[in-house]
Order: sequence, then C-alpha cells, then structure tokens
Amino acid sequence: MSVILLANFIWEVFQLPLYTIWESGSRREIAFAVLHCTAGDLLIAALTLGFAHITLGSNWPSGHFWRVAAGATGLGVAYTAFSEWLNTSVERNWAYSDLMPIVQLAGVEIGLSPLLQWAIIPPLGFVYERCRQTMSKSRDPT
Repeated sequence: MSVILLANFIWEVFQLPLYTIWESGSRREIAFAVLHCTAGDLLIAALTLGFAHITLGSNWPSGHFWRVAAGATGLGVAYTAFSEWLNTSVERNWAYSDLMPIVQLAGVEIGLSPLLQWAIIPPLGFVYERCRQTMSKSRDPT
C-alpha cells in the first residue's frame, strides 16, 4: 500500500492545476486538499482491494492475483467516475479548471485525470507487489 499511497500523493500534487482550487485556493486550502484527497485515495484503494479480495479470490495474493487486481482496479475507476460526477455536477464541492481534459461517460462529463489515476496507479502497485513476491520467493532457500 505504500506504493499506492506515494503514487497517489504525487498524482494529486501534479493534477492540482486541473482544478480551480489551484487558482482560487490559499496555500493552506491547497495543502489540505492534497492531504485529504490522498487519504481518500488510500481509503478507496483499501476498500476496493478488500472487496475484490473477498469476492474474487479469498486466497489472494497467492492465488487469483490478477483477477483480484483487475477487480480492485475496475472498482476504483468506477467509484472515481461516480465521485467525480457527484462532487462536480451534483454537490459542486470542487470544479475543474479549463485545463482538465473531459470525457463523456453515459452522458456525464468527468475529468480524465482522476480516471487515469485509478486506471494506472493500482495496476502499477499490483505489478510492484507481484515483482516483490517473485523476488522474495526466488531468495527463499526452501
């Protein structure tokens, strides 16, 4: 999870100009947003992994590794699409700047950056974990 946490923190910092808070927020508000969103990212990652683990492969990570990884990633992308719609269109908790690339999903406009965040970071975390497991097994003398 540390790879997921660090990668999401970095992503949150770099995507700041894609949100209006970059121009309108104080330094304190921006810092809070990055920390708040990174904590939310960690929670989403843990919950989607937990749900995928329970429903798709109870003996994960030794078995069904990629099925659970794909399930958790898909859940993360789906939740992010819902959350972005809810927070930008319904509750208006945040807004995109003109720099945010927008995609249409089922007639709803959603920022591309947060979708890519959840399509890229979890798989990278899973690849890292799989490599770590493989290297650990290759060093095991038994």
